[in-house]
Amino acid sequence: MALEEYVGAVILDLDGREVDCTSLSVNENTGRRGVKTMNRTGRIGGYTEGVKSYDLTLTVVIPKDGDEPAWGSIVGAKVSREMISGGGRTSYLDCFTVGVGTTFEVEGEARKTINMVASREVQE
Repeated sequence: MALEEYVGAVILDLDGREVDCTSLSVNENTGRRGVKTMNRTGRIGGYTEGVKSYDLTLTVVIPKDGDEPAWGSIVGAKVSREMISGGGRTSYLDCFTVGVGTTFEVEGEARKTINMVASREVQE
């Protein structure tokens, strides 16, 4: 079997310090909400526009030396997803942490799962 080329890399930028991520999941929230009205049909009458945001779930490997950031206090970070072949870069700006979890596996490394919210997405 030949070696395969990967699609891209994910990097978390914390005040000039780059942290490599093993996975990234992005969910775009449009901010729209249904408007419930008192009508005979018992259905939503329409919707209202809201504020768009991006929910990010990052997985990072816990370093053996213990030199890791305070994951729960991250504010103003930048998460970038980059194509290795030069196809483009997508960045999520003004990220802040809303939750941190830890995973331990028998056949693998210890990992942290960081749930973040970003205020905007830019194509670079």
